Amino acid sequence: MSSTRFRLDISYDGTDFHGWAHQEGLRTVQGTIEHWITTVLRLDEPAQLTVAGRTDAGVHARAQVAHADLPSDVDPRQLRRRLTRILPEDVRVNRISVAPEHFDARFSALWRRYVYRVWDVDSFQDPLLRGFTSPVRHSLDIARMNEACDQLLGLNDFVAFCKYREGATSIRCLQKMSVKRADDRCGTIEMTVQADAFCHSMVRSLAGALCSVGSGQRSVKWISNLLSATKRSSEVLVMPARGLTLEEVAYPSDDKLAERVSQAKSKRVLPGKEQR
Repeated sequence: MSSTRFRLDISYDGTDFHGWAHQEGLRTVQGTIEHWITTVLRLDEPAQLTVAGRTDAGVHARAQVAHADLPSDVDPRQLRRRLTRILPEDVRVNRISVAPEHFDARFSALWRRYVYRVWDVDSFQDPLLRGFTSPVRHSLDIARMNEACDQLLGLNDFVAFCKYREGATSIRCLQKMSVKRADDRCGTIEMTVQADAFCHSMVRSLAGALCSVGSGQRSVKWISNLLSATKRSSEVLVMPARGLTLEEVAYPSDDKLAERVSQAKSKRVLPGKEQR
């Protein structure tokens, strides 16, 4: 039977999942959705999802994107309705659509946007939101944190902020980074980070570094000096997973998808330097 590529727009509360990626014997977002797609469609071979960004255990997603190659006779609206009835309440497939030619949920993406949320001592901590926000024991200076953000923008080697992975590069293009105190009843501090891609633990490490600067424990120059590091820095705190949410993934127009896939798969090299 012929197959068609479908795009799935997904959201989930990551609290009770061991991350996105399938792990034998553990409850994961990928494993849960693949199981129920396979079951609902009575597939001979298990459905396989490719995702825009593999989130860690406890990390949430408001707008995750994945693709799957499924039989061409699948009705995407009917499949979504059936999944809504059968999936557990902490994960939802919000939309299923036929993907355009050359679409790849991972390699076609232009950028991913995450928000890390914290409460400092000046915030009101709402117990109903505790699963999505991390408390810190200091008052955070938003202006200092934004000054530190400016030091990190652009194409850099973020090895100081990433967990080592064999054969993986830590060169990333950080497109936007900012900090604000949200206009909500809690006074939640939101750290927004947007990049072409992220390496393992990078966003939570960036959030930890910003909190160190915002509390006055570290200087603004300290965070910029980390960009010259040659290995993971033990000085950088990795913030808890619960404060992190994938908020949005962006893609180019359909006629630019193939070009974007080629760009994303090319080696990342800093000007004047060999890739590590």
